[in-house]
Amino acid sequence: MSDDGDRIRLDKWLWAARFFKTRSLASQAIDLGRVRIDGERIKPAREARIGETLEVQVADLRLQVVVQAVSAQRGPASVARELYRETADSIARRERHREQRAAEPAQSIKGRPTKRDRRELGKVFRG
Repeated sequence: MSDDGDRIRLDKWLWAARFFKTRSLASQAIDLGRVRIDGERIKPAREARIGETLEVQVADLRLQVVVQAVSAQRGPASVARELYRETADSIARRERHREQRAAEPAQSIKGRPTKRDRRELGKVFRG
């Protein structure tokens, strides 16, 4: 991790913080408007600054994080978590989303339901 004197592109920071598997995916997400700062679209070459609040959409989750440190190296997940802090609103939203998703029995079924899956779904809908 580096101090705030270092400069790093936002796409590289998102990759180092493990929001995206590759830097090109991070860059593509920024181009598509899935990463915003203060609600405004940005460019991949924009510098990440400590204390800035980012809105990052990964799959169907929308996370709101504050940049805590800057790093150009992708390390283990424990180190990557030190680069940012998720806001309380974002944590609450993520928990609500997880509860809603867990309540939906059809989410656990991959592909065509088996006979057993159909019976389980029938139990839920019949009461």
